[in-house]
Amino acid sequence: MKLLFDLFPVILFFIAYKAYDIYTATAVIIVASAIQVGYIYLRYRRVEKMHLITLGLVVLLGGLTLILHDEAFIKWKPTIVNWGFALVFLGSHYIGQKPIVRRMMDQAIQLPDTIWLKLSYLWIGFFIFSGFLNLFVAYNYDTDTWVNFKLFGLMGITFIFIILQGLYVSRYMQDDKTIKEVAEESSELLAEVEMDAASPKDPLKKVLDDKNQKEKP
Repeated sequence: MKLLFDLFPVILFFIAYKAYDIYTATAVIIVASAIQVGYIYLRYRRVEKMHLITLGLVVLLGGLTLILHDEAFIKWKPTIVNWGFALVFLGSHYIGQKPIVRRMMDQAIQLPDTIWLKLSYLWIGFFIFSGFLNLFVAYNYDTDTWVNFKLFGLMGITFIFIILQGLYVSRYMQDDKTIKEVAEESSELLAEVEMDAASPKDPLKKVLDDKNQKEKP
């Protein structure tokens, strides 16, 4: 159920595109994203900065798409968000005491310090790769192919990444976690940082909170 809610804007975008066109779909994802953030506020009485940034990008790039009648703007959105998260993950190596991936998962999975660092770089590489791949599809294939890729392609490579990550860390785990459990933890992490996710947790907030905590006397 949570996954369905996380993908709510993207699914409606896909349906609207298939039924109408890219511009109708763009208007739909703007409204759906606003509703999603509004629901988070009503439920948790707060909206994290990262969700506001994501909504802002949807409104900005989606608005430019509609005003200028140029679909290139909305196609850049997944890339900008993925690269943004890559920067946040990389920044967490220098702000705070632990990389974000460790802060989010170390209560459930025990790994050596060096493996946590490598795992963080894997996530950074994944976000960068996803951003480039989105642009490759956007500029080398038609819009219909890109829309299919946005829903099914990105989800597919994410699933593959999570499985490969589970296989990798299973060799170093210091507890009795299974690959399936690692995959579940990774899926929850991705839901917290994914461009269309709606979790109330915010990776950017984790970085700043850790920085503030470290600076306290």
